[in-house]
Amino acid sequence: MTTFALILLVVAAIFVVQSIKVVPQQHAWVVERLGKYNGTLTPGLSFLMPFIDRVAYKHLLKEVPLDIASQVCITRDNTQLQVDGILYFQVTDAMRASYGSSNYIVAISQLAQTSLRSVIGKLELDKTFEERDIINAQVVQAIDEAALNWGVKVLRYEIKDLTPPKEILHAMQQQITAEREKRALIAASEGRRQEQINIATGEREAFIARSEGEKQAAINKAQGEASSIMAVAEAMAQAIERIASAIRQPGGEQAVQLKVAEKAVRPIHGWQPTPPPTLIVPGNMAEVSTLIGSAMKMIQAHKPA
Repeated sequence: MTTFALILLVVAAIFVVQSIKVVPQQHAWVVERLGKYNGTLTPGLSFLMPFIDRVAYKHLLKEVPLDIASQVCITRDNTQLQVDGILYFQVTDAMRASYGSSNYIVAISQLAQTSLRSVIGKLELDKTFEERDIINAQVVQAIDEAALNWGVKVLRYEIKDLTPPKEILHAMQQQITAEREKRALIAASEGRRQEQINIATGEREAFIARSEGEKQAAINKAQGEASSIMAVAEAMAQAIERIASAIRQPGGEQAVQLKVAEKAVRPIHGWQPTPPPTLIVPGNMAEVSTLIGSAMKMIQAHKPA
């Protein structure tokens, strides 16, 4: 009885182990019943029928990074490129991942390589370095369309390295050096051009400032001369008014006659500073009287009535 009880205990333990399954988080187990797909176990405690049901496949539902082996790709301009990358995928359908492909990881890796060669072959060498994002997106699109039947979702693909041959690298380095030298020459010429522009602008502004100063000086001088002329004219006008007023006074005409006579008969100094002045009297005294008479007529004509 003891041996039989022990056998029963062992059988019961086997039944319990075969029937009770605990699935971890972010895992999916595919169950087959008598060799046929029966269902998928989700995380938690599950029960199976011993010896009838079995866990055929176990899948990890987390995002998985897959390193894509390095390969040689030919660009559109017949240049060889050594390219390697990394692919990120996730199992979304455990049943399809179990029965859609014998090995979906190998299938994804091979498809990534062929898709990458196809995309690189459509681009020239310079474009492969400039359009990495476009290359990555096209590779993901090509893989994702095929991976739907495998129960896998391709999240993204990233190119890790693009390595052209040494000869191409050397030529690219020379091109970069020439381009930098060209930019340096252009920058230097632009600097000289800007310097000349600044000098010309400064000279023009200085010339304008000088001309404005000369103009203002000429205006000030003209205004000063005009003011001086106006002052002299006003003084002369006042003097003439005073003379005219004096002439209207009694005895004014006699004073004018005397003044005219003095102007007509005036002493003329010689050029020698030491001898006394010599008095020169006109030979025809009638001319003096005639001059005085003419002056008096003019005064009489301008006298108010």
